[in-house]
Amino acid sequence: MSQIRILITTTSFQDTPGKHHDLLMGDAYDVERVRGPLPESAILALVGDYDAILCGDDAFTRPVLQKCVPRLKVLSKYGIGVDKVDLQAATELRIPVTFCPGVNHVTVAEHTFGLLLALTRQIPQHDAIVKRGEWHRGVGRELAEKTLGLLGLGRIGREVAKRAVAFDMRVCAYDVIWDDAFAQQWGIIRQPTAEEVLRHADVVSLHMNLSDDNRAYINVARLALMKPGAYLVNCARGGLIDEGDVAAALQRGQLAGYGADVVEPEPVVPTNPLLTAPNVVLTPHVGSRTYESVERQAVMAAENMLRVLHGQTPHAQANTL
Repeated sequence: MSQIRILITTTSFQDTPGKHHDLLMGDAYDVERVRGPLPESAILALVGDYDAILCGDDAFTRPVLQKCVPRLKVLSKYGIGVDKVDLQAATELRIPVTFCPGVNHVTVAEHTFGLLLALTRQIPQHDAIVKRGEWHRGVGRELAEKTLGLLGLGRIGREVAKRAVAFDMRVCAYDVIWDDAFAQQWGIIRQPTAEEVLRHADVVSLHMNLSDDNRAYINVARLALMKPGAYLVNCARGGLIDEGDVAAALQRGQLAGYGADVVEPEPVVPTNPLLTAPNVVLTPHVGSRTYESVERQAVMAAENMLRVLHGQTPHAQANTL
């Protein structure tokens, strides 16, 4: 019996120790590891001779997926976002796309609050001042009694809401799918539209999926709805904002600060306007990268892949065949 050929492109899976590596041990699997995320041209040059691919944020476009068939049996996404995968093409080509919901919501929520505290208390700036041997003390802002506005009240949004309540913040939110029981339990105000969230919030945190309909959702028009001096945090997708518009709002003081774990494109390019905007804290898409979360995601991604290969039902599948 020939070996099952597997391609792994996500660096978190490769770099973090844990039992996920044990799942792919043995003579049955021929595993190749490449460090992503990869653009379409790079991934296109690789695929075509694999039974399974465990991917990160690589560009699985229609041409890439077409080259994967007929051999590819499963595309396993490490993580929850599948916006880099052409799901319609995968479905037409009969390629199951699995993903890992419910594994990183606590981790990303903690990172969201880390960015928010860094912005409001100017932690990076004060760290730099002290390390220069200086002692200039800026003035920060408290979170208590401020209003946090959530665009998206899914798993991550709910975890952020719970932490906001612990900080004595008021919370309002908008989501198409509304969890009324959770909102009542935690005292979350339901706003009728996303625009109303923007109008009422002192801090806006994005927890939406990226789609063609909401690309550059936070643009000059919606920024104008926000309170002067509000903060914006984005641990979802870089494509949700118009980075030029956000940078301009920061330059003129309309926004007090922007914290993000994501940019568009990734990795960040030198011309990204956020790199020179004031009071911006950026991290390199590490919101879900803790030892605990990586192992949960990696095990689920590997199990999803192996279950499909062996004719079993995966934990979660993003498309219906």
